[in-house]
Amino acid sequence: MSLSRIYDEGDVLFGDMLRDIDCAKRSIRLESYIFASDIIGRQFVDALVRCAARGIPVHLRADHAGSWSILSRGDIDRMRTAGVRFEWSRPWSLRRPLKINRRNHRKLLVVDGSVAYVGGFNVHAAGSLRAMGPARWRDTHVRFVGDSAAAAATVFDCYLDVPPDWLPPVTDSPWLLPNRSRACRHRLRCVLNDTLRAARSRIWATTPYFVPDSLTQRLLREAAIRGVEVWLLVPGKSDVPLAQWAARAAYSRLLSCGVRIFEYVPRVLHAKTLLVDETWATVGTANLDYRSLFVNDELNLIDESGELNTVLAESFLQDLCDSERVRADAWSQRGWPGRVAESIGWYARRWL
Repeated sequence: MSLSRIYDEGDVLFGDMLRDIDCAKRSIRLESYIFASDIIGRQFVDALVRCAARGIPVHLRADHAGSWSILSRGDIDRMRTAGVRFEWSRPWSLRRPLKINRRNHRKLLVVDGSVAYVGGFNVHAAGSLRAMGPARWRDTHVRFVGDSAAAAATVFDCYLDVPPDWLPPVTDSPWLLPNRSRACRHRLRCVLNDTLRAARSRIWATTPYFVPDSLTQRLLREAAIRGVEVWLLVPGKSDVPLAQWAARAAYSRLLSCGVRIFEYVPRVLHAKTLLVDETWATVGTANLDYRSLFVNDELNLIDESGELNTVLAESFLQDLCDSERVRADAWSQRGWPGRVAESIGWYARRWL
């Protein structure tokens, strides 16, 4: 099996990642949208420094917009002094100030080209039960090995220049999908929309920021109309309230077509998964929003064997037990403050 473990608790994930880093023999490649100098981030700094001290090539890439204010200069200097190759993704500059708008939202670890991790967890304390208690974020990550992990090393190295014909889809093992290549600027969106068009029984989506473009929304509505079970799991509480306002602006039309919407109640929902029918599934860094589909650098693992679909379906149903369903009749009676907030979020949706 290429998929070796799926995680919904950060402490378990971080523990496995750190053990794999400490066992590395050839190389470490790590990138994270958020890499913080907190109780979790410093464990990773220590592990990367130890690897570099053993003479192992270590390459860390952090996003400037996501990490610059929370990753300390002291930790960066310490890693560089130890031999870690540290770089900012698309750093801000006076000459090209708008460059920072396109962010590296990917979270990828590749160890020795044989073990890899991808998903929604950043390297910070928000995902840790030990650090945050019951308020830690709800997220999903996956560990995979074999050919897919070797491909992860390639996609890391080709970060700014993914070949146009790289990694043709295969159906007997998971495959990695960057959201752009030289041949297609919106590769992830094209694959997702083709998959939604082909759905026959169910579409179960979990996303913390649900602000899809008009075409993607239309495909979800059309799927529900033709009898597909379209269920959306979104946050009841969000770390970006404006994004939640924008998401709620789309509820009415979706509900009127038979889409079921559930808001996750206990804590911040940050997982990004999509299940289509009984076999197709993806987990990764992309949200169903404008920024992930059109702007940011994203990376998703896609599996068509049914293995990932089965495990994620169990997690999805468990999360529904901790969620409240949004019902069309009650939603139509919401007050004017909520409607105003939705309008504000909707007009800002392309910049969230």
